Amino acid sequence: MESGRLEAFSDGVFAVAITLLALELAVPHPGLHHHSLTDQLSEHWPSFAAYLISFLTIGIIWVNHHTLFHNVAHVDRPLLFINLLLLFFVVSIPFVTTTFADYLRDGGFQASVAGAIYNGVFAGMGVSFGVLFWWTIRHEHLKTALPPGAILAAVIRFGIGNVAYLAAVGIAFVSPAAALLISGLVAVYYMFEQTPGRKGGQGPREGTGNGADKARQFGAGRDTGAAGDAGPDQDF
Repeated sequence: MESGRLEAFSDGVFAVAITLLALELAVPHPGLHHHSLTDQLSEHWPSFAAYLISFLTIGIIWVNHHTLFHNVAHVDRPLLFINLLLLFFVVSIPFVTTTFADYLRDGGFQASVAGAIYNGVFAGMGVSFGVLFWWTIRHEHLKTALPPGAILAAVIRFGIGNVAYLAAVGIAFVSPAAALLISGLVAVYYMFEQTPGRKGGQGPREGTGNGADKARQFGAGRDTGAAGDAGPDQDF
């Protein structure tokens, strides 16, 4: 099976999830309160902060999902279900974002629970994308093979993000705001290109003709630093 249908379906889910985030942003209409608009905006800061972090997170996972499947030659049935697992967590983000923002304003134990759920969904998304990436390599679905060094570096970086999310789950019971901050820092971290070859100097095996062109396209050892030109080993 070609990856085109999977990508098209996934893009639709990403688009819906990222749109639903904005639908929950609102402040009371004029005349329904005695506070100024600036006061209302400041009181709703958790909603805006959570929206920004969730928007960046969904956007980053979409970018890397596209990058990964740009190098996928074919799709098997297990890969379809792994991708569905990833999308399960993606479509949960609008719900946990709204819930966390609402309870964060009130504080207390319920805010900690909401923060733990929020980061738990992010951790689930990260793990499922890591499994998706591992499956494409383990079952040789890639158009251009990756060297062991690049694979190991990518796995390590996948782990860093998931460890941070899991740590934030625990930290939420100490400080929900700190847990939200950790989620934001993870999003900022993954905004930057983290190609293993740029760090370790390794790239895919190159051949001749079209194979060499593909290796240069997806390889981690390219000279260019242009954004969005990363190989499939870029993580989220």
